Amino acid sequence: MAGDILFSVDELSISFGGLVAVDRVSFNLEKGAIFSIIGPNGAGKTTIFNCINGLYKPDSGVITFKGEEITGLAPHRIARKGIARTFQNIELFANMTTMENLMLGRHIHMKTGIWTGATFFRRGSRAAQDEIRHRERVERIIDLLDLQAARNQFVGALPYGTQKLVELGRALALEPELLLLDEPSAGMNSEEKQDLIFWIKDIQDELGMSILLIEHDMKMVMDISDRILAINFGKPIVEGLPEEVQKHPEVLKAYLGEDESFDSAA
Repeated sequence: MAGDILFSVDELSISFGGLVAVDRVSFNLEKGAIFSIIGPNGAGKTTIFNCINGLYKPDSGVITFKGEEITGLAPHRIARKGIARTFQNIELFANMTTMENLMLGRHIHMKTGIWTGATFFRRGSRAAQDEIRHRERVERIIDLLDLQAARNQFVGALPYGTQKLVELGRALALEPELLLLDEPSAGMNSEEKQDLIFWIKDIQDELGMSILLIEHDMKMVMDISDRILAINFGKPIVEGLPEEVQKHPEVLKAYLGEDESFDSAA
């Protein structure tokens, strides 16, 4: 899936209290590709995501999106440039419905403010037309992720796996060009994970999104990734095609021990 470079990280480093969490990590993501970052717990994967979407400011290194440096920008500015993210721990509004949570993801595209919408909301008004357009977009996401049954349910009452899908849907509602998925299958059962693989591929193929993925489920990573970066203790081990990375001796050692393989551990 050769293409133009959409996103790049160059020599990214960050420390906390003298502890180096990420140490000179570099990679490129081609437009339309799925690029995965793997590594044991504490390897620095989520810290990389936090630097990308502006939650952390790296000590050094450059992050570039569509040819523009975005290093250190605030999270809302990162989102407006076309980068959306899901989180390891669900960050939804439990007392709001699925539809309402997804509509929140449309906020950066809304042209009418809260005051205008509340004061001048009438049939045929700009606020009403704006609302219809955003709801149509959200309905397409509900159909894509098969969330019809959860549309009007409070998110806090939904099964954990469904909540993870709602969070994915809210990220999609931003209409990003780059989607950051932080362990999207965590807490899902085998059937839900298999469905998630199909949905991620649909997001790539039908919506044309580029995806940067952190995931512990190696079967999922190997099934859907175009390229993979393995890290440990904040440092890169190897980057390459899935079949190359899964056979690398340092990757096997970091995950499984000296004499194991992913096939024998499955």
